[in-house]
Amino acid sequence: MAQSADKVLVELRDVRFAYGEREVLRGIDLRIHRGQLVAIMGGSGCGKTTLLRLIGGQLKASAGTVQVAGKSLGELDTAGLYALRRRMGMLFQFGALFTDMSVFDNVAFPMREHTDLPESMIRDLVLMKLQAVGLRGASSLMPAELSGGMSRRVALARAIALDPMLIMYDEPFAGLDPISLGVIGQLIRRLNDALGAASIMVTHDVSESLEIVDYVYFVSEGRVVAQGTPDQIRASSDAFVHQFIHAEADGPVPFHVPAEPMSEALMGRSDS
Repeated sequence: MAQSADKVLVELRDVRFAYGEREVLRGIDLRIHRGQLVAIMGGSGCGKTTLLRLIGGQLKASAGTVQVAGKSLGELDTAGLYALRRRMGMLFQFGALFTDMSVFDNVAFPMREHTDLPESMIRDLVLMKLQAVGLRGASSLMPAELSGGMSRRVALARAIALDPMLIMYDEPFAGLDPISLGVIGQLIRRLNDALGAASIMVTHDVSESLEIVDYVYFVSEGRVVAQGTPDQIRASSDAFVHQFIHAEADGPVPFHVPAEPMSEALMGRSDS
């Protein structure tokens, strides 16, 4: 379905980024609209998490433009950047809960940190967020008492604590059993729709992601090599996308690391 330009929430234009001499992103273009759940896929080390950090303002692009809600992150001062971040939610890989805080206090933390709401209202809001992820009955537990799936759901409740306009997920399915994975996937979809937000999900999980997202960007060697709806991605003729989607051992990403011919290795040939 076509999206109107006035609903664009995140836009990257010709974005480049390098860690020292190592260029990670080599001209990324992408657009994310309000209401969309978008997946960013690609092999390890291709720059997916770096993209989240650029959109969140933790990193600054070496070149190009990163815009969120019509504001160019590279032009914002510290106060402006922090104000924009308060409208974003983040679910870190493996949840990253505060281990010395209860479930309740983990979810309450952003409210206490960024608002002047009275504790009575914070209590009600926290219980509502926990109810949304099915864990109101676990509010007094400590993170060490939670399963992996429960921890991820608490982290999700914390990520939506301030009703963000943009939610970012860094490998939300990593390490989860099939039941927990399905629960988290459906929660991500439902919460995005309920909030009217936009969500960006960095993930390696092909089957679950293609069932819930609206659009996919495939990144390889610092560039977007394919993009489209889940159906378009499944039907893609791009060799890299086909290998990734079907988990093939050999293809553009080779099984063998380049080496001398096996016959020469077995013969013990030496150049010295």
